[in-house]
Amino acid sequence: MKNIALIGCGRIFKRQKEAILINKEFKITHVCDIVEERAKIAAEELGCRYVTDYCQLHGKNIDVVSIMTPSGSHPRHAIEVAEQTDIPNIIVEKPLSLTVREAYEMINHIEKAGKRLIPVYQNRYNPLVAYIKDLIDSNKLGIIYQFICNILWNRNEEYFQIDWHGTRELDGGVLYTQASHYVDMIHFFFGEIEETKGLGGSLRNLEVYDSISTVCRFTNGVIGSINATVNTYPQNFCTEFTIISEKGTIRLSGTNLNTIEYWNVDGMEKPNIDFKLDHIYGKGHDTLYQYVAQEDWTKFPSKEDVLSGIQLMEKLSY
Repeated sequence: MKNIALIGCGRIFKRQKEAILINKEFKITHVCDIVEERAKIAAEELGCRYVTDYCQLHGKNIDVVSIMTPSGSHPRHAIEVAEQTDIPNIIVEKPLSLTVREAYEMINHIEKAGKRLIPVYQNRYNPLVAYIKDLIDSNKLGIIYQFICNILWNRNEEYFQIDWHGTRELDGGVLYTQASHYVDMIHFFFGEIEETKGLGGSLRNLEVYDSISTVCRFTNGVIGSINATVNTYPQNFCTEFTIISEKGTIRLSGTNLNTIEYWNVDGMEKPNIDFKLDHIYGKGHDTLYQYVAQEDWTKFPSKEDVLSGIQLMEKLSY
């Protein structure tokens, strides 16, 4: 049994809580939020204790902590938890940071403290994404020529009334807060990026871009594009990913890419597999916590992938 503490009781808290509670290897012992009433409500619901300062988690026999605070505060919070508590495993929600410098700082401080950093890029573990990764790695698609990834979503004015949303300091914009999982996914598929160019725009008077289009070249020669927006009327329109290769063309769509829209692969029938997802965030958090429980650290993004992804987002967002 591993004791776990949750820091930040906001939007993603519910999903992480659900993923932890279905895993019998974990016990939630503490929650933390700077808003005491929010922390108290969460603690009462879970039957655990609450604190308003995560440094108070020191000495509480906690094995794992999950940081779910606003994006731009992740580096500071992760470093302070590493240096001021005795918690050995530190899970950090996406994105790890808004700048490459802060990412390096976080990684270096956590390593120096002798702790483990566990990034949350749960879309890697969604069944269809994992299936495509296996096709690429097994060379069943041959040479990968190109990809197109579109994240055409909506975030209304009420969403941007939350104080940190849309800010340069804590949000970072559409690539960080909405599309970072798909930035990670293309790294999962193709490795590190060699070159990228793009344009961003904000016509909603935000401090950050609400729409971005970019093209990328990977070190292995694959090229592709990402288009991301939060301005689709009147609600989320689609998430889609097309891959064009020597031996096939595949188009995925649906919630977190759980549907095969088009399949034409040499020598392979369209797979008869149930990729259905029953949650807007997909099933990846469930699988992530299984890997943490099993201490299978090979299943998490490499430092190189994480840094390359943040480099892409930073270059295009500021």
